[in-house]
Amino acid sequence: MGFLFAENGINAVFEKWAEEYHVYAPKRMEGKGAFSDTDSVRYEEINKVEEIEFDLKSHFSFKDILLPMSETLFFFTEEQVKEADGPKKGAVILLRSCDLHAVRRLDEIYLKNGFEDYYYKRLRENVRFVLLGCKQAFENCFCVDMETNRADFYDASIEKDGDGYAVDNHYSDWEPLFLANSMEKKEVSPSYVTETEVRVEVPEGLSLDVSKSRMWDEYDKRCIDCGRCNYVCPTCTCFTMQDIFYTDNGKVGERRRVTASCMVNGYTDVAGGGSYRQKNGQRMRFKTLHKVYDFKKRFGYHMCVGCGRCDDACPEYISFSNIINKLKDAVAEVNDHDEK
Repeated sequence: MGFLFAENGINAVFEKWAEEYHVYAPKRMEGKGAFSDTDSVRYEEINKVEEIEFDLKSHFSFKDILLPMSETLFFFTEEQVKEADGPKKGAVILLRSCDLHAVRRLDEIYLKNGFEDYYYKRLRENVRFVLLGCKQAFENCFCVDMETNRADFYDASIEKDGDGYAVDNHYSDWEPLFLANSMEKKEVSPSYVTETEVRVEVPEGLSLDVSKSRMWDEYDKRCIDCGRCNYVCPTCTCFTMQDIFYTDNGKVGERRRVTASCMVNGYTDVAGGGSYRQKNGQRMRFKTLHKVYDFKKRFGYHMCVGCGRCDDACPEYISFSNIINKLKDAVAEVNDHDEK
């Protein structure tokens, strides 16, 4: 059922949500950009609809809400282990279609990949998702070609409608709240992008043989292994473990799960001094094929959702969409070499 809200009405909804949930949305952070006179759009807790940035793509994804950069799993002493407390409140996350599709990818990895991750599950099961309609594509987006431009598996949707806000509700528990605060019922269909300036094509017949291509050598010099592409990506899930020992008692501490990056030097270091994928081109190959080959082989669809944040964030102007499009020539190169 759809509803039309005035500003005070939708804010009354947010105020009621805040009793049970933390509400997160893209928010403009003035003066917090890469340079002193620029802003940053990132996911932050909000209280009012005026705080939501409807017209710009967030520079960072929602991912930190479901997968905190640093998450304490348990505390330990010489004799005891105590599980860290879970969240006391749930979360409502306002996000775009590509990011909602990213949630499905995270669920595949943490809930349906042969096991259920306990810490992810206890946080995830108390989260509700509100779709932000996209009336136009943003720079570097290629969601249409990745088939993530539309989503109907949301709890509610919201977007501007004249001086008000149009909401489509799929979650029955919210129905009375919306009825009590809306101006009227109306048919609502969330806006979605139908074309993007950036286009990509994952070649048919892609296989691991493409790893033999010379295309990866280019990134040995261009990539500086900063990992920014991984940290802004809504589907990157790599992490490492850290044991933190307290200074007042070195036998007491906590274990944390900490976000990691497959593009950063040292990620593949192993016990005994071994290290794999030491060249940046090898790391780029690993990341790329994970996004558009092996994830699909396992789950039936691509890991990449085409949000374009990796292109936005790269300080060396490396375009992931261009890398995908280069795969066609790389496949032909490898095939020609094998025939000879």
